[in-house]
Amino acid sequence: MSYDSVPGLRADQGGPVLRLTLDRADKRNAVDDTILDALIGHLVSAGIDESVRVIRIDAAGPDFCAGSDLVSNNARSERKPRVGSTQRRLPNKANRLIPLMLETQVPIVAVVRGWAAGLGFHIAMASDFCVAAENARFWEPFVARGFTPDSGAAWLLPRLIGMVRTRQLLMLGEEISGATAAEWGIIHDTHAEDQLDSAAEKLVAKLAGAPTVALGLTKWLLQSGNGLDLDRHLQNEAMALELSSRSDDFKEGLAAFRDKRDAKFQGR
Repeated sequence: MSYDSVPGLRADQGGPVLRLTLDRADKRNAVDDTILDALIGHLVSAGIDESVRVIRIDAAGPDFCAGSDLVSNNARSERKPRVGSTQRRLPNKANRLIPLMLETQVPIVAVVRGWAAGLGFHIAMASDFCVAAENARFWEPFVARGFTPDSGAAWLLPRLIGMVRTRQLLMLGEEISGATAAEWGIIHDTHAEDQLDSAAEKLVAKLAGAPTVALGLTKWLLQSGNGLDLDRHLQNEAMALELSSRSDDFKEGLAAFRDKRDAKFQGR
């Protein structure tokens, strides 16, 4: 498959890694519809592309993402949109991106510098792993702008940090540093800014060399388990075990254990 770049988003596959780079530094990498559509398309493709074993999402310039580009998205027509345009539009845009990130059986790593606000914050949360600079800034801007959260904020945050801290972010509009986000369990880890890329590459390389089928099914179990009782979840675990134990990587893992060596997984 080919992963084409579009204005505002660079896409590049190097070996098993698909790198998606937000590239509107002059707009603090605010996401417009062109970028959203490309992100969604690339994630769908990567989910069925056996050559992709990990997705890295990062950004050009000093900031990760200032959220949705409301000015650009609302400037497409001189006429006032029909009533209900927001609820018709969101399911095909940001409200499609976040569930897709959670559900695709390819691990996703977000690398955050500077500001991650609104949708940018949610992209970081919906990634399987987010590493950020210690001085990065995470912010939910909705209350300051007079409207309500979107793209999963009020679903993601309580599951990660509970209601009390969620209210601080969504109802009081408090901003937090990368270090605080890691301490609260919102993101995976933080690093000094000059060490961030090195740490991200190590994490991406570890995931790219992991047993891809087992990783994907584990991600599915974690996500689907949110809404299931234990009996149904255990049925899913049995099915995932059946599938993963038929993979070449499972055979390699057993052989490596027997031979007392490191496994060399091929993602199959």
